[in-house]
Amino acid sequence: MSTIKSSSANLTLNADGSGNDIKFQSNAVEKASLTDAGVFLDINSSNVRSGRRNIVENGAMKVAQRGTSFPAAAGGVQLDRWNFGLSNLGAYTVTQDSDAPAGFANSYKIDCTTAASITTSTDYILVSQRIEGQDLQQLKKGTASAESITVSFWVKSNKAGDIQVNLNDFDNSRLIGNTITVNSNDTWEQKSLTFAGDTTGALDDDNGGSLGLYFWLNAGTNWASGSVPTSWETKDNTDRAAGATFAINDSTSNYFNITGIQLEVGSVATEFEHRSYAEELALCQRYYQRFVSDASYTAFGVVRAADSTNCKGVLTYRTTMRASPTFAQSNTGFNIGPQYTVTSIGTTYAGKDCAWVDLTSSGASLTAGQAVVWNANNNAAAYVELNSEL
Repeated sequence: MSTIKSSSANLTLNADGSGNDIKFQSNAVEKASLTDAGVFLDINSSNVRSGRRNIVENGAMKVAQRGTSFPAAAGGVQLDRWNFGLSNLGAYTVTQDSDAPAGFANSYKIDCTTAASITTSTDYILVSQRIEGQDLQQLKKGTASAESITVSFWVKSNKAGDIQVNLNDFDNSRLIGNTITVNSNDTWEQKSLTFAGDTTGALDDDNGGSLGLYFWLNAGTNWASGSVPTSWETKDNTDRAAGATFAINDSTSNYFNITGIQLEVGSVATEFEHRSYAEELALCQRYYQRFVSDASYTAFGVVRAADSTNCKGVLTYRTTMRASPTFAQSNTGFNIGPQYTVTSIGTTYAGKDCAWVDLTSSGASLTAGQAVVWNANNNAAAYVELNSEL
């Protein structure tokens, strides 16, 4: 047997002269082997995990059911699952941008269109996603075996500055975070942070928003006058944006792009877990679904006439939603019959799997019990949306 030792006395590579196997040891404990078939066998590694790794949805910014450009974005969700948080601090356009690092097609871009200074203690600008507690039980939070959590992502901007990235435990009012620096102008940079496991406060095993991943760009003293919470603490709002000095708000030349966001169990930032568009879309549709008219006379369903002017029908969702959603629609562009213009539309009941839809056409002449098509009226902008975002 021949032995090669590294500069560290703890790592040894042994090549067995009786065969072609190479064994890797650390502190005399075999960790892995490379066989003569060229197969790497991981024997004992707590940092490499199989199965689905990325806890957040739409980390590659593929899905944008609401649209791809939002001028004068005032806050809320634009690209699926990602919330743009804004209080004062100017005006911005949020877009699904085609500028992205190698291996990605899209990014989340914030463009400053009206510059402003921090004028009140409550000002802020951030990007975030909240995650259901039932999807976080693998963190073992609140136990002696609580797992470390690693977040990794790509950023690009025209300016340098510090951003605070934090995890906000809403169930137990706890917080941990740290800052990263955008170093290079107009260059994609990959960043990662690892947060220790929290032995205090278990996360609820339900469909509520238990944990939030936050990227604070800039904020007033209500959020930034404390200290960076580098270890788990009882949440102090003044710590949530401490150290965040990325003043995207100070010039209309400023922009900020982010993509490839991955949140995973463990202390190692692994390669981004790419999911198919169909899978990512289905994950996002648990929180938001938009039925659109992708052709002039798209059919939305078949409904039944209750009398001469009113119809009722069932709208079946594409997937079960997180909770009973709110219902909204374009307020125009619908027909029933298909020749009668819909003058009002709403729901009597909207559950997690389907909604009871009520349609009225004041000029219709239907027969009770008649089945008719509910369709777009030569209007490609007609839509129905269902929202159960956290």
